[in-house]
Amino acid sequence: MAKATTSYRVKGKRVYRDFSQAELNIQYDARGTAPDGQYYRDLQKTESERVRAEFECRLDVPYGDTPEEILDIFPATQPGSPVVYFIHGGYWRSSSQRHLDLYAATFVPAGAAYVSVNYALAPGATIDEIVRQCRAGLEWVWRNASDFNGDPDRIHVNGRSAGGHLTGMMLATDWASRGLPADTLKGATAVSGMYDLEPVRLSNANDWARLDKQAAFRNSPIHHIPPVGCPLLLAWGGTETEEFKRQSRDFGVAWASRGYPVRTMELADKHHFATMPDLLDPQGELSRAVLEQMKL
Repeated sequence: MAKATTSYRVKGKRVYRDFSQAELNIQYDARGTAPDGQYYRDLQKTESERVRAEFECRLDVPYGDTPEEILDIFPATQPGSPVVYFIHGGYWRSSSQRHLDLYAATFVPAGAAYVSVNYALAPGATIDEIVRQCRAGLEWVWRNASDFNGDPDRIHVNGRSAGGHLTGMMLATDWASRGLPADTLKGATAVSGMYDLEPVRLSNANDWARLDKQAAFRNSPIHHIPPVGCPLLLAWGGTETEEFKRQSRDFGVAWASRGYPVRTMELADKHHFATMPDLLDPQGELSRAVLEQMKL
């Protein structure tokens, strides 16, 4: 696949940084820049089906009042184990927690409990509401972790694509104001996320994100670095668009500027969707880094 710097240039009036409207649309068109993306989405589905058949799991556990507010839970084998809270991608408008169950095959054998969270989808749900639901799900996990052998004091949040953005918003949350410890999150991994939603608002992704300027700022993790931080791993594919790369790099700089530990990782020769299998191999570079963060 061609590099973004050589193939994504389209002439026109600049609307954000050095990008014309057409260029910006392409920069934030994750599917359009990965023509074989469907292969990886199908892989997620089939592997998740396999993992649900092979591992103990509790499906569609409610954490809120709406039908979309459900979790899939894969208990740890030992009490007091760390918990992985994984948030799915799909550009806020597609997918579900069921497409993330495959990663339980990496984390449960390593000694963790694994939880995949569902949320209502855009455009029917606003980004504000999606963030609210993900926060509510994490609160539920903290309050109920011992029921699936998890330790509420060892929660790690993970996500990719839109889930990477939502992971950033979990980091930005004032948990103490919600009755949880200020340091509820002990670590986080975000892959190919978006941490400043202003360029998303200006792109055609706003057809479903439906952000105004205030909502874009309110839901941009880079503008809400918390007073209490945790170790953060940021990863992206080497052939992703320059904007997806920049978003992760800039968020890493903002996180490190507060003195919080951050590690960045570029997955060579991988586009936006080709990074999906990287957490399936427990010996892979990304998996090892996440498990190391969790001290597993």
